[in-house]
Parts: sequence; C-alpha cells; structure tokens
Amino acid sequence: MRDIHEILREYWGYEAFRPLQEEIIRAVTGGRDTLALMPTGGGKSLTYQVSGLALGGLTLVVTPLIALMKDQVEDLRRRGVEAEALYMGMRTEDIESVTNKCVYAGVRFLYVSPERLTSARFRERLRQMPVRLIAVDEAHCISQWGYDFRPSYLRIAEVREFFPGVVVLALTATATPAVVEDIQRQLGFAAPNVLSKSFRRENISYVTRETDTKDVELVHILERVKGSAIVYTRTRERARELAGMLNKRGIRADFYHAGLPSATRARKQEEWKRGETPVIVATNAFGMGIDKADVRVVVHVDIPDSPEAYFQEAGRAGRDGRRAYAVLLYNASAVAALKRRVDNEFPAKEMVKRVYEALGNYFQLGEGEGQGRVFEFDEERFCRRFSLEPAKTRSAIDILSLCGYLECTTEINSRARVTFLVPRDELYNRDTSDPLQERLLVTLMRTYAGIFVQDVFVDEEYLAESLGVCRHELYEAFLALAKRRIIRYVPGDDKPYIIYYQPRLPLSYIRLSREVYEKRRESYAGKIRGMVRYVEDRERCRQLQLMEYFGQRETEPCGICDNCLARRKGQRQDGREAARAKVLEVLGREELEMHELAARLDFPREVVTAVTRELLDEGAIRYLDDMKLTSRKNK
Repeated sequence: MRDIHEILREYWGYEAFRPLQEEIIRAVTGGRDTLALMPTGGGKSLTYQVSGLALGGLTLVVTPLIALMKDQVEDLRRRGVEAEALYMGMRTEDIESVTNKCVYAGVRFLYVSPERLTSARFRERLRQMPVRLIAVDEAHCISQWGYDFRPSYLRIAEVREFFPGVVVLALTATATPAVVEDIQRQLGFAAPNVLSKSFRRENISYVTRETDTKDVELVHILERVKGSAIVYTRTRERARELAGMLNKRGIRADFYHAGLPSATRARKQEEWKRGETPVIVATNAFGMGIDKADVRVVVHVDIPDSPEAYFQEAGRAGRDGRRAYAVLLYNASAVAALKRRVDNEFPAKEMVKRVYEALGNYFQLGEGEGQGRVFEFDEERFCRRFSLEPAKTRSAIDILSLCGYLECTTEINSRARVTFLVPRDELYNRDTSDPLQERLLVTLMRTYAGIFVQDVFVDEEYLAESLGVCRHELYEAFLALAKRRIIRYVPGDDKPYIIYYQPRLPLSYIRLSREVYEKRRESYAGKIRGMVRYVEDRERCRQLQLMEYFGQRETEPCGICDNCLARRKGQRQDGREAARAKVLEVLGREELEMHELAARLDFPREVVTAVTRELLDEGAIRYLDDMKLTSRKNK
C-alpha cells in the first residue's frame, strides 16, 4: 500500500492534511468501515480519493450530485488519475463504454448516482469490477430519519454483498445522533466507527429576526450586507415576487426554482456564480453542489422544516472564511404555519389511498395493469380534476414512493433531443456565418451517430464544456439552428413523470407500514419542534443550539450571533451602570484627579472616562479649581 503523504504530495501538491482527514484515511486504509461527519468545505472528497489511491483497484463513489461527479472526474483526470461517471441521461453506448473501462482499463474512480444501483445490467457489470472501496457521499440520504431520505440509497447495502471485505466510507455534513446510528446500520458496518469534525462555523453570525414586514427587512439586510447573497423561500411564486420586488428597489436579483427549464436554471446559476446577479431568490432546489465561496449572507424569509435543512442552507454562507451572516425572518403566523406542516406532510392514510386510486383512474389503469409503465404527470390538472390539495397530494405520492408502489421523477426527459433536418452533403453547402453554430454542428456530427436519421439525446453540459461556452449561449445556438431549419431541437424538460413499480392494486391491498408512516411522522414532528425551539429561543447561543441538535456538546458561545451580541450588550450596559454608581460613591468621599479616579476603580479606563463625562454633562459631579473631581453633593 502506498504512503498516503506521498499520494497527497504527488497528486495534490500538499504537504499536510487538514484536521480529521488523515484520521479518516488511516481508518479506511486500515480496513475499518467509517462514517465521517465533516462540514461542507471541509475536504470530504480528498478522504476517499487518497484512500482509494492508497488501496488500489477501483473506488465506487455513490453521490446524488451530478455537478459534483463531473467536476471531480475532470479534476482527477487533470491530476493524471483515471476517473469516470455514470448518471441519468447518458446514452446506452456511453454507459457501456464506461463500464468496459472500469472492468478492463484500470479506471480508479467510478462516480454513480444512487438510482444507477437499481439497474440489473449495471449491477451485473459491477460484479466484474475490481472494487476496493465504496464511498457514500451525502450519506444522510440513506436514513429515513434524515431530512433528505432517498430510497435508492438502500440498494448500497445489497452492493456491499458483491464485495465481501471491501471497506465503506460514508460522508455527510449533517446528521443527528439517530441518523448517525441509522447510517451505520443501513450500510452494514462491521463495527461502529464515527469520526467527527466540529460543525462550528466561527465566521457565521446566526440571526433570527421577528418582523411583520419581511420585504422591508429583507431590503434593509441586503442594502447593509454587500456582496453575493442567497434568499430562500418555500414557493416558486414567492421566489419570483421577491426577485421582482428587489429589482424595483434597486437590488439586482433573479429567481430560481425546479420548475424552470434546465437551460434557464443553468444560465441563472452561472450568472449568480460569476457575480453578474448578486442576489438569487430561490426555493430549496437551489444549492445542491453549489460551491461559491464568497456568499456574504443567506436569508430565509420562510422557516425551513428542519434544523438539518437550515444548517445546510445557511452554511452556504462564508465558505471563504470571512464574516458572513445567516438570517432567518419570522413572525407569529409563520411559526403557526410551521407547526401545521406535520399534517400537510403526512396526510391521513385515507387521503394517501385516495390519491393512489385517483392516479390509477387518471392514467386509466385497470387493476393488475401498469407495472413498469411511465406516465407524464400534470400535477395541477390532476389535483383540479380530483379536487385534491396540491401540498398533501405531493406528500401522499412521496409516501407511496417510500412504500414501493410508484415514484414521481423529473429525470425521464431531462436531456435535450436533436436530429438533422438536412442531409450531410447539403449541410456543407449551407452558409453558417456564426462561428459557434458552425462548431456546434461539427461537434454534433462527430459525437452522435445516427443524428441524421433519428432523434438522439445530447448532453448539453458536455457540449457547452467542449465548446467553451455557457449553457445559455449553447441554448441560443441550438434555437438559431432550429429556426434556420437545419436541426430539430427539443430542449430537455423537467416535467414530472409517474413510474409504476407494481401493477395497480385494489385499495384493500395498499399497506402503509408503521416504519413508513407513523415513525417517520413522529421523526418529522421532532424536526419541526427543533426548528420552533431555535426560532423562539432568545437566550442561548445560536451556534451552540445547532451543534447540540447534531449531538455535539460544546460550551463556548460563538460571540457573534444575535443572542450572544444581545447578552454582551446587556453586560456592557450593566457594567456602565455599576461604574457610574462607583464613581459617584468614590467622589462622594474624596476629591480625585481623572487619572487617580481611573486607577482607583476596577473598571476599564475607557468605561470610567465615558461615565465620568456623562456625569459631568448631567451635573452630578463637577471639577474643582485644582482640576480635581468631586460630587455635587460635596460643598
């Protein structure tokens, strides 16, 4: 096994690891299953990359973040390490090429989405790969008690069975003690082994502010804290409204949510990352895989439904180590609405079954039909037709998904489709004066076989990188070629689809287990209570409150949150009052010069000087002819 410090120097050029990194790597290379708790930006990826290179063979990295996959594959390749990625939207021939490289060509790292593990074909090829380490990123997703549970993560334990003795390294930035225990159980740890770095963020000032005029308060914050900002809200409509309001107030802002076309989302994200749009107003769809270091403030205008979600989103501020702010705006009605979310997220079981029956009728499925079928799903139309409340309908579908009956996904047609409308020979005679359009046509012809005879799926992110342009410029080039009737271009969409994993069953067969319903409801209610406590607690340090929620017991207050600052201000005021009283007491007994008075009292000199001036202005004390101070009471 290679020396880990030698690997660090050769591939990364560093002489030493960050805190906790070496301890994690030595545990993994020593053959111990390990759960590493490290805050975002703490260098998680390096722990499995160095471990994988030390162990040899192939490291399988499971992550839901496609952007992270692509960034890390490119980074590893630049360092001379063979790496590949498999994710939704790839062509069959590309998937086959990647898996062949992993089996035969010495690939060192393979990044896959958790959904890939459900593919029987992939699992069969995976058995043939020389896997020496399994790294599980965002490991909290495997726990149904976590805030972002994903059923596909449960397949990781099955994959472990293919490779007896292979070590697992699980990594997450947020996990409560219950989730920590559940992660290790779900991944089949041979023995408990948790290595944790403090969740403390010394440079973030956490603030909660009660206000009935959130818009006014938001403008005030963004005018005072200059620089890049994220504003989180719960609904798409509110994101659009707030962005419009900010622009009218002279603060350049844009909005972002999952309902926007993928090209539009990519453009908005890039403009924000480049600083062209300082403020992005978004739902919680924004932020996964975002690594912008200079975010100065994150504002929540709605209360998140768990401390985990809040910590993750607020933690996107100040990754450059400079002072940053995490501000949560609330009022009494917002707290009341937060408490009602339990019933919205876990509608009555009869409501869940009603939604299941309505879906079957909507797609015109008979009992026993539908297994494996995929249906485009118009949620608004569906809810209107069956008189269903949208929020509760979404929650009911989530519960049905956890039970394994069906799933709602936006991944089916996420890729764009292109086909040429003119023959190849005629194409060369077309006048294409635009250089980008010319390069795009050449790249399409070289990259995608069959594009002249049928629609092919194209990877727009790959094309943008290859051409050295942003996604929006690529989108405009596609539209221009389509308008000239050179290609047919169907942009990728994020429409939801319903996938039936089982045939439609009679309602009497639908079972909502205690694990899926009652226990998860109880867990969710606990998260809501945790968030309410955080908002309403005006005494304890905010930083310590969050750390305590995640099971980290520290006692040193941060000193920069709203509660700490209020306490310090109160102490300063109390100190000034005590100093005033002492000055009056001493000068009531004797006459002293200013320097003598300051030396006599056990208070900071600047405090004594300040209160003495106040007392002089008030006439409570006076100077004598010899410039000594005395009380007015002394004649």
